[in-house]
Amino acid sequence: MARTRPPRPAPPASASRRDGTRIALVVSIVAAVVLVGLLAFVPRMRGSRTAHLTTAADQNVLLVTIDTLRGDVLSCDGGRARTPNLDRLAEEGVRFTFAHAHTVMTLPSHASILTGEFPFVHGVRDNSGYRLPRTTATLATRLKALGFATGAFVGAFPVSARFGLSNGFDVYDDRFGEAHEASDFAIAERRADAVVAPAEDWIGRQRDRWFVWVHVYDPHAPYRPPAPFADEYPGDPYPGEVAFTDTALGPLLQRVRASSRPTLVIVTGDHGEALGDHGEQTHGLFAYEATLHIPLIVAQLHPGAAVGGGVVSPAPVRHIDIVPTVLAALGAAMPVDLPGRSLIAAANGASDIEGDGIASYFESMSTSLNRGWAPLRGLLMGREKYIDLPIPELYDLASDPQEQANLARSRPERSRVLSARLEAFRAVLPGQRATEDPETAGRLRALGYVSGQAPSRVRYTERDDPKQLVDLDQAMHRAIELVEAQRFGEALPAYVEIIERRPDMPIASLHLAYLYWKLGRPGEAISTLKSAWQSGLRTDEIRTQLGIYLAETGNAREAVPLLAPIERKAQPDIDALNALGIAHARAGEAARALQIFSRVLDIHPSNALALQNIGAVHLQRGDLAAARDAFTRALAADPKSAGAHTGLGAAELKSGRRREAIDQWRRAVELDAGNYDALYDLATELVNDGRMDEARPYLERFAREAPAAFYQPDIERIRALLARRR
Repeated sequence: MARTRPPRPAPPASASRRDGTRIALVVSIVAAVVLVGLLAFVPRMRGSRTAHLTTAADQNVLLVTIDTLRGDVLSCDGGRARTPNLDRLAEEGVRFTFAHAHTVMTLPSHASILTGEFPFVHGVRDNSGYRLPRTTATLATRLKALGFATGAFVGAFPVSARFGLSNGFDVYDDRFGEAHEASDFAIAERRADAVVAPAEDWIGRQRDRWFVWVHVYDPHAPYRPPAPFADEYPGDPYPGEVAFTDTALGPLLQRVRASSRPTLVIVTGDHGEALGDHGEQTHGLFAYEATLHIPLIVAQLHPGAAVGGGVVSPAPVRHIDIVPTVLAALGAAMPVDLPGRSLIAAANGASDIEGDGIASYFESMSTSLNRGWAPLRGLLMGREKYIDLPIPELYDLASDPQEQANLARSRPERSRVLSARLEAFRAVLPGQRATEDPETAGRLRALGYVSGQAPSRVRYTERDDPKQLVDLDQAMHRAIELVEAQRFGEALPAYVEIIERRPDMPIASLHLAYLYWKLGRPGEAISTLKSAWQSGLRTDEIRTQLGIYLAETGNAREAVPLLAPIERKAQPDIDALNALGIAHARAGEAARALQIFSRVLDIHPSNALALQNIGAVHLQRGDLAAARDAFTRALAADPKSAGAHTGLGAAELKSGRRREAIDQWRRAVELDAGNYDALYDLATELVNDGRMDEARPYLERFAREAPAAFYQPDIERIRALLARRR
């Protein structure tokens, strides 16, 4: 069967035609404050024992962060989740009922917890595009300098070691798996019990003081509590996840209680979860109490200590207070530049805590960075909460904890005072952030964190206020859910409507173009991106995706000048470089393509996509040895690379080893059901090998599923073959 045709895409970038088989040139694309004063208070005691925290150098430290943990969900806080282990810990120590994060996203919030700094100081402003500098002091670096063994055991990709939170840890266990394909997202997190087990094991092997950070991710969306918790919370899975997490933490807390020396235990959430509050579904849009207020429990566990009489403190406390509290509990020197304060006095019932004259900073920058909406900054002063947006907000949390009555207009003088206090922080807005590599972007996307580079703006108006756009946020969530469910046709009108409403959102144009491409409508995909580009949305992501689509549809001469500026950057995006190399290869400039792919490897030596593309170029030039070497290296870097298996299959066939080629293509199709080049080659070579019965399911699948816009001649050829062989 003759098989010659122009280049074909393998989602989301794609493929070129060879003499007898196809091999993909691939580039992955993304489709889609200062010190806060504590109000004077007298702690409310339960039972007869005061939960004293004593200063002692000879104690261990355990920090537990529970992702997406609302401040009102634990049963000791009157919440819906059954949490006996955390309730008991609260009875052994102090539970702060007015604790707050400084941001509402996982990575920047943990950066504040571990450094004791505000987001605008440590520099991490979102989950994507930021790294904590290696020179930044963390709680781990400080305790390691004091002679502590340090270990971290984390549950999900947003706190992977690659983001810099590993500073100072002897062991940083982020073994939640490696992603290999754009569709391979299920292993971006691990259950709480799978995090706790290695942490327990590591603690059991320590003979001296240790500091352990345990991060569990389970309450994060999607909410899927395991049995029996799913049955215990029918129709309400979020508290079911929290209840499961509590159960998983039980053995860890029991091990600590059995330790031969005291252990300072701190448990908190990184941020909360909206669950529909103010129209927000999850977190990252607003900074209302549902997502900013978090639990905070501090206890000093002694071997054999009795339980009872825990302190419940209404003092305003914050994440930046955690590092000073640990250092004070150890009797260590307190760095003068930390903005937080020790909570030991509050935990021990001090009634002379500072008043409400000092403010606490918070922010939410995700929708500004990703969508171009107005950035959200604010501060808490006592029980007052001020939110700086084009439509400012002021709430009295003492009388209005649900933030229903915006007092900004009725109390203009107070709003001006709080606005001035906020400006005194000199909290600069985020600048241009780095573009993530394809694997990182894909794994964050798998966890619901969809990023896009929005153009920077000088000023924002009321139309940019997230309160005015909450329905658009809901529409984005619905559209993304449809895409994740592979219901691309249903997602199209949602994105069209979003773009009509906010044409300045590059992420919506990127998603819409991707949908058109997946549906086999490349002309509309290119038109969507050209329209965005011409309207001023000249981001690297738009440039890259448009360049790829142009190259894949035979317009390499147009793609090359579009992508060329990427190469001149001091730190070019490797995804864009891969796209430029593909464009040169499509234009017949093999040497230039190899030069660019080699530069990708200079930046990222184990980049499997660049190695795969190098193999494809060598294959097209007939250098089978060089092609096989490149594909083999690609598989060493990424054992689940369907494209590399496809390339090796082509090399095997050209070397006269059809059965070995069939084995490679079969593996490629197993790894990536959308690799229609490998599917075609597998099916037709099975026919050529006299194995029609084995080939038939693959032939039928290709004829049924391959997008006609790219594969119409091949589909007709396959259908004719099937008709003859009935």
